[in-house]
Amino acid sequence: MKEITDKTPDFFQQLSEKQSPEYLWIGCSDSRVPANQIVDLLPGEIFVHRNIANLVVHTDFNCLSVIQYAVDVLKVRHIIVCGHYGCGGIKAALEGKEHGLIDNWLRHIKDIYRFYQQEIDALPDDEAKCGLLSEKNVLEQVANVCQTTIVQKAWQRGQELTVHGWIYSVHDGLLKDLDTSISGLKPIQSTHHLII
Repeated sequence: MKEITDKTPDFFQQLSEKQSPEYLWIGCSDSRVPANQIVDLLPGEIFVHRNIANLVVHTDFNCLSVIQYAVDVLKVRHIIVCGHYGCGGIKAALEGKEHGLIDNWLRHIKDIYRFYQQEIDALPDDEAKCGLLSEKNVLEQVANVCQTTIVQKAWQRGQELTVHGWIYSVHDGLLKDLDTSISGLKPIQSTHHLII
């Protein structure tokens, strides 16, 4: 952190006074996927939530609380769901082996696999299958973020907020935009619209 204080001597004093990030990052807990370093942002510029396989589960009050704080209090303008290739959670879900307590969490990934099983199983090898399921998982988690009452209420009150889906490659350090940026209710199935 010396390089930060060399450039901006009062950086940490300013940082201690408040945070005002424009971004919420929902990513995987994998230690090779650190949000700040991937997007080259300083501490205080991105609010972060991480869990195994970057899931947004509607009964996970930890994740929902992070989203609510980011949207309602911090007024972030972007929510980024970022998965990554080579994800251990995705691999474990596809293995069909017993892993203990985490198997309950991985059921969410197995449900996504079920939706896309034909497309995934048609691929030639396990790496390709894991890669495609990692991408599909991100798309489903973007949908889950958009289906929260938190995000829908923000859009209904006119708050500027966009939800993005990205995937990171630990092999080369490149981010891939999955071309799914949602900024309002229109693209969301009406069955998931919140009526206020």
